[in-house]
Amino acid sequence: MSGSSITRNEVVQFVLRISLVSIVTYYSAKWLMKNLDPTNKSKKKAIEKAEDILRKLGPNIKSSALTNLNDYELVIASHLVVPENIAVSWDSIAGLDHVCQEIKESLVFPVCHRDMFSASALYQAPKGVLLYGPPGCGKTLIAKATAKEAGMRFINLDVAMLTDKWYGESQKLASAVFSLAVKIQPCIIFIDEIDSFLRARNASDHEATAMMKTQFMMLWDGLNTESDSTVIVMGATNRPQDLDKAILRRMPAQFHIGLPSEEQRLKILQLILRQEKLAKDIELAQLARMTNGYSGSDLREMCRNASVYRIRKVMREKSKEMAAAAELGKTNGMNGNCSKAVSIPSAAGSPMLDEAPAITMEDLVESLRNMKHSKYNSGLLNDARIDLD
Repeated sequence: MSGSSITRNEVVQFVLRISLVSIVTYYSAKWLMKNLDPTNKSKKKAIEKAEDILRKLGPNIKSSALTNLNDYELVIASHLVVPENIAVSWDSIAGLDHVCQEIKESLVFPVCHRDMFSASALYQAPKGVLLYGPPGCGKTLIAKATAKEAGMRFINLDVAMLTDKWYGESQKLASAVFSLAVKIQPCIIFIDEIDSFLRARNASDHEATAMMKTQFMMLWDGLNTESDSTVIVMGATNRPQDLDKAILRRMPAQFHIGLPSEEQRLKILQLILRQEKLAKDIELAQLARMTNGYSGSDLREMCRNASVYRIRKVMREKSKEMAAAAELGKTNGMNGNCSKAVSIPSAAGSPMLDEAPAITMEDLVESLRNMKHSKYNSGLLNDARIDLD
């Protein structure tokens, strides 16, 4: 009896040891795998950021949709932008009234007024929208303003986020983009420079890249089977000819945003300078004529440089006055005439301005001249930039 009881105790002890070793081995291997993954820390930060963003969306989304998000969807959710946090609106865009109106009628209205035509199976927003044209003409601004106007969540998709060194992870992340968008709909998936991600497929493509493209297009096309889903993939590019034909087929709504005309440039200048202090000699109509071939981004940069020039001139004059005052103070000190000593400001290197001076026409013309010089040296002054369209 005693021998059998001892054997039984040994068996129990052996089982406990095996269990303990298995538990320690499991958690050690799990800890080791996490620390071997170089993206582990970035994924943790992305998940924390996503949870904070989704907490703000809580009252407007079903709680079941938020609680069932997996780790891949949380990583994608870290790039989610809440409509209330988008600072761009239709008022922030000038010179593109016809494009904005067309987008409102074909995209925003079907999203905002879907209930009015619930009986119609055709009245719905397109599943894909392509904004193409020269760089710096407002494609990204239009995408943000569309999300703001329609009250849609905005996923600013970073292509680098979809690439992973582990086999199969990129496909899971691509799948998470659409599964998350369906859960938080209405939603816009925005891909800037879409030609770099979904360019025409060829035999030289890497296997992982080809699989990710195929997975993305399959999931995108699957949205068509759900007529009630309000998920729109919006892309922006200045090289539409490089896109795959299958991608162009999935983007039936295409809007060309070209270089602004003289009238459009005038509206853009008025919008950029509406809150600035301007001199009376400024003629915006003349500036609009002088900036032929310039994009909205170029005009904004020109005005920014002009704003810097006005401060630079005053700062130089202030510095000269302070240097002269300091020199005069030294001279008076050497002569022993302390009564005529001049007080020197404490911040001699950073003279303070009582009031910001107004932007003059001379500042804008000088800024335009320097910009033309830089564009000439970089080869963008001619029509080379228009050929990107």
